[in-house]
Amino acid sequence: MAVRSHRSGTVGAIRLDLKRLHESWMELFFPRQRGGAHSVLGKWTPSTTSGRVAYGGWAGLGAFVVALLYPLVVVGFALRYYTRRIDRAAASLGVAGVVGLSTLVWGGLTIVAHLQFSRRGFVAVAAAAVVATAAAAAAVAFSRAGGRGTTIVLAYPSAMTALFLPPVVAALFSVTLGSVVFPGSTELAIRLLDGPLAAAGASEFLRDNYTLEGAAYVAMWFAIAVPVGWLLGCVVTLANLVRPSR
Repeated sequence: MAVRSHRSGTVGAIRLDLKRLHESWMELFFPRQRGGAHSVLGKWTPSTTSGRVAYGGWAGLGAFVVALLYPLVVVGFALRYYTRRIDRAAASLGVAGVVGLSTLVWGGLTIVAHLQFSRRGFVAVAAAAVVATAAAAAAVAFSRAGGRGTTIVLAYPSAMTALFLPPVVAALFSVTLGSVVFPGSTELAIRLLDGPLAAAGASEFLRDNYTLEGAAYVAMWFAIAVPVGWLLGCVVTLANLVRPSR
């Protein structure tokens, strides 16, 4: 009985998620769709033939879009749990606390660079640590500024930059770290060039004009940090849209 109840609860939750997502889609062009059935006025429906055709066509397209988006919603549920924990930690620390923590972590990496790398490597890692710390502070500030758009467009990419930049720079001067970072980076670059960048028509230009070596790895991960931040922000926002926080 417990297993059956759990399964029925899961199926019910999925159905409610899909309904909310589809109603949100419908509400892009039609009023009183999401939760309209429970309102005094009820869900809006068109009264003309052309309106019913447009309504039905948009609903059918929405079913296809919802089927594509729902896996991202599920990912968003998982990411939302961790982002909330990070947000709470950042809120308790404040901007000064986040700067201090980032300085402690990346400062430790800078000390290692001073002891093991050349002067050039030490300076590069120190500069990356400064940029990462500034990016971490910016991520907290943008998140506090409020507004979903500001958080997605600015806060998430700043956080990704703070996370990616120092290790990649350090890998340029460490054989051990480079053996971990660069093969995976090269494989990811090939996948991007053969996939989305090829579809966008940028693959041939990048292959002809750039070689993935040295500082190009840093530029690559900096460029990746921005769309990855946007993607994470959009996925978490989508999860919040489907299942609002209590």
